[in-house]
Amino acid sequence: MSTIQAIEQAVQQLPANELAEFRQWFSKFDEAAWDAQIETDAGSGKLDAMAADALAEYHNGTAREL
Repeated sequence: MSTIQAIEQAVQQLPANELAEFRQWFSKFDEAAWDAQIETDAGSGKLDAMAADALAEYHNGTAREL
């Protein structure tokens, strides 16, 4: 059995209150990982082209609100 399968089984067996606690923890964990990836990508220049495109659309008046 892989580690992933063991984790899946353990999560499935959690009582409702512990599952809620796990969800809250995992949400914060996942958000922190996402933030770290965005910072890494921004620092390495991976987002520069998208930012330039967005600024060009804004300055050309072709940007639209989300």
